[in-house]
Amino acid sequence: MSDVFLPAAEAGGRLTIDLKALAANYTELARRVAPAACAAVLKGDAYGIGLAQAATALWHAGARTFFVALLSEARLARSLLPDAEIFVLNGLFAGTEATYLDLDLRPVLGSVPQVELWQAFCQQVERPLPAALHVDTGMNRLGVSPTEAINLAEGQDELGFPLILIMSHLACADEPGHLLTARQIEDFRAIAALFPGVCASLANSAATMGEREAYFDLVRPGIAVYGGKSRSDLPALASVVKLDLRIVQVRQVHEGETIGYGAAQTARRPTRIAILSGGYADGIPRLAGSSDRRAGAEVLIAGVRCPSIGRVSMDLMAIDITDLPEHAVKAGDWATLLGDGLSVDDLAVHAHTIGYEILTSLGRRYDRRWT
Repeated sequence: MSDVFLPAAEAGGRLTIDLKALAANYTELARRVAPAACAAVLKGDAYGIGLAQAATALWHAGARTFFVALLSEARLARSLLPDAEIFVLNGLFAGTEATYLDLDLRPVLGSVPQVELWQAFCQQVERPLPAALHVDTGMNRLGVSPTEAINLAEGQDELGFPLILIMSHLACADEPGHLLTARQIEDFRAIAALFPGVCASLANSAATMGEREAYFDLVRPGIAVYGGKSRSDLPALASVVKLDLRIVQVRQVHEGETIGYGAAQTARRPTRIAILSGGYADGIPRLAGSSDRRAGAEVLIAGVRCPSIGRVSMDLMAIDITDLPEHAVKAGDWATLLGDGLSVDDLAVHAHTIGYEILTSLGRRYDRRWT
């Protein structure tokens, strides 16, 4: 995962991760949703910032319930958090049941065959091991159908294991006022009522930020904890990442010459460009570059926002610094792509993607620092 450390002098970029901001974001979300409980999501290597570091920081901030996608993520989380409650979202696979027992993990059962698999394992080991049930209320991705959930509710006494959580996932909570969100909340409320005494969880980041009706007993924020924007109508919480790229070279381009692959952009004037050590191999989207037809991402150099010029390539990107004082920039200086007012969501807009993808794609060639 992200426990690969590069010597600072050998890295093309410096990725600084503010664990204090991470903890503050979690604390703020927990305050907002009280008296509901607030979990934390650690999937995708904690949204790209490092599961080991994030898990420890969030535990110290008060998080006691965690969600991961994969069993491998759960194994690492358990090694760091011996007393946490850890749920594995992506379902139960045959042959992995003993790992859940050995590591005291909670499978999120997303189909009737998975329920039956867990029942059989509990019978085999003669222990009623707790699990969660995922009910599909409109995402059509994971989860038992509402009809299957009703059938399971009617046979709760014969399940053979304690159901400690019932959950579903919202499809459109990031779009304020979407009709599907209201429908999912009501459908989930009706299904959760069939499981009295079982903790109910529906809210993701977007709902945690703006849908109080979706709180139920436990919310599961992800991107909001990591400083990304979860709803278009609400500001993000504190930024957690800062990405600085080293300037490799400063060069002159004559008017009428083109810059980069595909000759995508032409200099409209005598132009000075700074070449940065970062590209799509480092998680900077190729679409974040610019062309004669569209503007691309901006970076901060010498305190001034400067536009990209030409395509982002595998290892490099070009920035137009013509409007900076001539001697303000030199090779070896740093340019800020994320941080100091430039958010993951700003970069995502230019790349026609979402902040989630920017965060989780940040590469492994950076000098990573957790502060």
